[in-house]
Parts: sequence; structure tokens; C-alpha cells
Amino acid sequence: MTPIQLYTYQTPNGHKASIMLEETGLPYEVHVVDIEAGEQRQPAFLALNPNNKIPVITDPDRGRTVFESGAILTYLAERSGKLLPADAGERTTALQWILFQAAHLGPTLGQLWNYKIFASEKIPYVIGRFEAEAARVYRVLDGTLGRRSHLAGEAYGVADIMSWPWIHAGLTKIGVGLDDSPNLRRWYEAIAARPAVQRGLRVPALADHH
Repeated sequence: MTPIQLYTYQTPNGHKASIMLEETGLPYEVHVVDIEAGEQRQPAFLALNPNNKIPVITDPDRGRTVFESGAILTYLAERSGKLLPADAGERTTALQWILFQAAHLGPTLGQLWNYKIFASEKIPYVIGRFEAEAARVYRVLDGTLGRRSHLAGEAYGVADIMSWPWIHAGLTKIGVGLDDSPNLRRWYEAIAARPAVQRGLRVPALADHH
């Protein structure tokens, strides 16, 4: 198999794709897209993703380019035959949590990160709004993980890989702790211990980018 080409950067969304590739064992090559330097707005990258966001993959053997992390992870699951349930009902449950991450968890934490950490002006109302929404989203996840070991059921899969890098960023970068979310903490720590997750977090190695 010709390696999958991964265009990525050190962000939670980028880590979804690299962790998924490590978990599936599919061969891949990494292209660093330095979003801090604006490389995502270069014509060559916009030809891959008109929405100028990482990650993006190309699959040379199938002539496919895929952007949006939920679509990438689903594509890689189907390509490898791993990490997505075969049962139609279980697959719908997985899709539900993939979309929950894309619509709620990621955007909420992304906005909180922006307004709490990066913004030159710290607006208490805005920060408070996103802190409250983050707490609500965490309650949803914690309640679900109180009923089963993983988001979509008892098996680890795409829905977990979608969500874990954002919980990790919340804990390590944004100051959103897990003290009030014991089930989410158990899930987070179990996934953090996986060797493929640890390898995926190191992608891309920015020191190699010149």
C-alpha cells in the first residue's frame, strides 16, 4: 500500500488523524502545515482543502483527498477495517458521538481557548459563557461514560479518538479539569496510556520542519 499522506500540525484536530493512523497501523507520511506561519492559506494547501484547515489526508492508491477530521477518521476506519462497528445500530451511535465532538466539544473548547488564553482583551462574560458550556458538554460525556466504558459502547473506536485530543487540550492547555468528571477522567486516563495515542501526539515533530 502506498502511504497515506497526512497534512497536519500540533493541534487537537491534527492529533485525531495521527492517533487514528497509529491505531490502524496504516502506513503514512507526514507533511507539516505551519498554521502559525499561514501555510494553510497557500494555494497548494487550498487545493487540498478549500476551508484552509488541517488535518487533510490523501490516499494515492484510491485517488482520494479527505478533509474534516470526522470524515478522515471514518475513511481510515473503513480503509483499515478497524475502530468502527460493523453493526449498523452501533455505527449510528458512533456517528452520533463523532458529530457531537465536531459540533459541541471541539467548538466550545476552541472558543474558550481563544478567549481565555489567546485574546488580548479578556472579556469575563464571553469566557464565562464558554466555561459554562464546556461544563455542560463535560456533564454529557461524563454521564454517558458512567453507563459504558467508551463513548459509542464497550469498544474503543473512532468516537473516542475524535474526542480524546480535545479533552487532553482542555486539561493541559485550557485549564478545564476533570475533578468533577470521574467517568470522563477514567476514560481519559485509559486512552492516554495507549502507545498508539502517545505516538500520535508526537506527530508532527515540529523540530523536523525547516
